[in-house]
Amino acid sequence: MITMRRRDAIFTIGAASVGAFLPQQLGASPAQRVIKNGRLKQSVSWWPYQRHFKLPEFCKAISDMGLTAIDLLEEKDWDTARSNGLVCSMGYPSEGAKIPDGLNNKANHDVIVRGLEKTIPAAEKMRVPNLIAFFGNRRGMSDAEAIENCVIGLNRIRKVAEDHGVTVCVELLNSKVDHKDYQGDRSAFGLQVIKTVGSPRVKLLDDIYHMQIMEGDIIRTIRENHEFIAHYHTGGVPGRHELDASQELNWATVCRAIADTGFKGYVAHEFVPTRDPLTSLREAIALCDV
Repeated sequence: MITMRRRDAIFTIGAASVGAFLPQQLGASPAQRVIKNGRLKQSVSWWPYQRHFKLPEFCKAISDMGLTAIDLLEEKDWDTARSNGLVCSMGYPSEGAKIPDGLNNKANHDVIVRGLEKTIPAAEKMRVPNLIAFFGNRRGMSDAEAIENCVIGLNRIRKVAEDHGVTVCVELLNSKVDHKDYQGDRSAFGLQVIKTVGSPRVKLLDDIYHMQIMEGDIIRTIRENHEFIAHYHTGGVPGRHELDASQELNWATVCRAIADTGFKGYVAHEFVPTRDPLTSLREAIALCDV
């Protein structure tokens, strides 16, 4: 068995599939630009591919596909992306970005705010538009108290974010499969926090994989709340694998709905390939190029 880690979620792939899962050699075939329509700006998360490639070669490969961005990089890697013609579309702050220990607990605020205050100016300089944050695990806390605490914490960082033009994106995650006890596991919860803060630089990271697991009704939520969403993640349900016939969402329709709202941010692919990684990524990019 092969085990992969996504921050604190673990994916296991059977040994029988290993042969088919090995990446194709970079440069073995002519680079093919995948994006043709470009209504949506697409990106791809680095973590599902880091066991297959070194970051510079992966950046070159996705740039050849037509992508202009890469997701979920630490500050130390932003320059590598930039040197390959890419922007980091979602960055990690220097500290405080722990999924269980989020904004819902006041005890976490100092470290979260400190990490964002330190990283936001660097993000502005490197043209990184977004930094990630998390709501945190419940640990018995009521939603009402959690919402109040999240608003307090985000209000401490909103002015710095606004002054530097960098958006703090708080991620919605499922608590059913991957992130047990996570409090920001419903769109309504996250939207209440974001609407209460009321800042153009504090918004949601809508991970569609997670919200499909928790609530479905993806397109209606997007249409009705797109102004509060700064970033989207993809991933096939079930399993967080390819956006293909093995899973349940019509991604072309979802992406068309996102594009129809006039969305100017990034849709970042965050699925764990079970086949050749670059082939799976090309197929996903083409599917979402609506």
